[in-house]
Order: sequence, then C-alpha cells, then structure tokens
Amino acid sequence: MPAAASLVTELRTRTLSAHGEWTVCKLDAVDSTLHDWRQVGDWRLDAADINTLDTAGAWALYRLEQTARRTGASISWDGLTQRHAALLELVRGRLPSEPYAPPRAPGPLEQLGRMVAGKLGDTFSFLDFIGHLTLEALGQLRRLRVRRLVQEIDAAGVRALPILGLLAFLMGVVMTYQAGEPLKTFGANVLVVNLVGVTMLREMGPLLAAIIVAGRTGSAYTAEIGTMRITEELDALRSIGITPMEMLVLPKLLALLLTMPLLTLYASTLGIFGGMVVADGLYDVGYADFLRRLPNTFAPSTFWVGLIKAPVFALIVACVACHRGFQVSHSAESIGRETTTSVVQSIFLVIIADAAFSVLFQVLGL
Repeated sequence: MPAAASLVTELRTRTLSAHGEWTVCKLDAVDSTLHDWRQVGDWRLDAADINTLDTAGAWALYRLEQTARRTGASISWDGLTQRHAALLELVRGRLPSEPYAPPRAPGPLEQLGRMVAGKLGDTFSFLDFIGHLTLEALGQLRRLRVRRLVQEIDAAGVRALPILGLLAFLMGVVMTYQAGEPLKTFGANVLVVNLVGVTMLREMGPLLAAIIVAGRTGSAYTAEIGTMRITEELDALRSIGITPMEMLVLPKLLALLLTMPLLTLYASTLGIFGGMVVADGLYDVGYADFLRRLPNTFAPSTFWVGLIKAPVFALIVACVACHRGFQVSHSAESIGRETTTSVVQSIFLVIIADAAFSVLFQVLGL
C-alpha cells in the first residue's frame, strides 16, 4: 500500500524531508504540520522521496512555502522531479502570492457616506417608480380591471372596518378620559365635546386610519408583490403583455384612494362615539347634550380638513408599499426586510405629510 504523505523536520541540518504520496487522499497526516510550522531562517526542502504529487499536494507544498514566508523563513527546493516542479509552478501561478487580507472595517465617516448614498438611491428609485406609475395611469385607465378593483376595495376597506373601528373607539375613550379629569376640576366637563370632536375629525381620524392601513394593507401589498417577484410571476405577466403596474399597482392605488376617505370618516365617527360613552358615564354630559353641542364645536372646514388628508395618505401608503414590493430580491429574507421597511416608511411619510398639512392649514386659516 502506498505510504501516506509525511514531512520530517531536521533542526540540526535545517532540512525538511517530504516522503510518500502527496495526493488528495494522503495529506491528512501532514495537514497539522503545514498549519503549525513555525521556524525562522533558511531551510531546504528535500522532495526526492515524493513518489506521487497531484494538485492538492502541490497546493500543500505551496501553502508551506507561504507559511514560512510569513514567519520570516525561506525554503529552497531540492530533489523535485521535472514533472513535479512543473506542477508546483502551475499551482503557484494560479494562486495569489499573498493570502487575502480580511476586509477593512469602514470608519464612521465612511459608514455615514454609505448610509446617505443608500438613502439617496432609495429616493431616486422611488421617484422613478412614481414616474412610471404616472405614465401607466395615464395610458391604462381605460383598461382598468373593475373586478380586480372591487376585490382590492373589499380587502383594503371592508375587511379593515372591525380593527379600525375598535381602535378608533378606544382612542376616543382614552382621549376623553385623559382630558375630562382636568376639565372636571374646573367645572368645564362639557368642553370634552369640543376636544373629542375637533381632535378626531381633524387629526386622529385620518392619522389613525392611515397608520392602520399602512400596517395592515400596505404590508400585504409589499409581501404580495415581493412573493410574485421571487416566483417570477411578474415576468410571466410581462411575457403575456400585461404590465405589473396595470394588473397590481393601479387597482391597489385606486382602491385606497376610494376607501381611505370613508375609513377616515368611519374612524372619526367611532372615536367620537367612544368619547360620548365616557362623557355620559363619568362627566355628566349625556348623549343628547353631546350631540346637541357637537355641531357647534367646530367650523365646517374642520370636517373637510380631515377628508382632504385621506387621499394624500392613501397615495403615500400605496406607492411606498408597492415600490418596496418591487425592491424584493430573490430571497425569502428580503420579503420580511422590505415589508418592515414598507410599514416604517409609510408611517414616517404619513406623519411628515400630516405635519405639513398642519402648517399649511394654519397659514390658510383653516
């Protein structure tokens, strides 16, 4: 049976003697020696007793040479046959002369630059998506799929009513309870009607509806489009002459534009009703008194301010959710990452838009 590869170190003569079969199946015995060899100075490697050498054995000898170089030693070759020397030169020419250095950790300034560049890239990509969506909308509205639109209205609007109604009702309860106690101290219990009415109609109703839609419907949009991208269903649609914008994005966008004002009105109504229940139970403002005073607590513009915000919030949520869906790469991990990003960005932009509306309406005196 052929002898396994071996490497004998002779310190007195500073010689390394290689013996046996230096092949892929016989290198186990010298593997630890190649890794742990730590000597300095000039050494001679006697390879005359190497019976067989393949590329794995040549690579092992080359690795020994590199290890010696890193420790400050040098190795001269002796006894290599012409065939073995040619194979060693072939391996040496195909491998790097130095081991690959580990990647350098970026500094704080470089990390900041990469983050800014990434955010700018996302912004330009989103603007590009908005441009394509606008062109598709102008050219494809006549081919609108009504059945698909009705399905999206049901998914985004009708099925969102229970959770939105419950949260809006509880929001009205909490607001009335928190504001009622200080007002009760001054004997101004009836002012809870003003507070709940204006707050729900002007701010909390549209904002709460947008946040619920972003978390519930927007995440579903991103996951749906992302999954279709991974399974190549989007490419299949394009191959039969149907653009994803026409089939997926436009119905979702129009569904949210139609349902968001209704959801806003629904959330405001349930929030006011929650405040009415607490006002009647704790602050001696009965249902009749509450309803009688409510129309006089705000100007008509307050009602329209909340409804004007709703389509803008719907546009933000739908565009961000669909755009992040198209950004999904071909991995399951990216679906979760992009879905999370979709919800966070939607809520962030909705709050930014709400702040901008507040400033604008203040300037306009509304």
